[in-house]
Amino acid sequence: MLRNFTAIIEKEGTGYVSLCPELDIASQGDTIQEAKANLKEALDLFFECASGDEIKQRLPDEIFITNVEVAVG
Repeated sequence: MLRNFTAIIEKEGTGYVSLCPELDIASQGDTIQEAKANLKEALDLFFECASGDEIKQRLPDEIFITNVEVAVG
């Protein structure tokens, strides 16, 4: 079964950090593409190694990604 997850990728120093907020799993890479591929690998490994109970516990029923506007300065 295939399922889509969110990948948030942010520049950090000279590389990139990638995060899947649904499962709270992160990775990194030297490029955006590498950070995304490494996150996919980390997710694949999680689903290979985690028990069914851990997967159920970490997968939320619903997740909402949105923007929040705040005054800065």
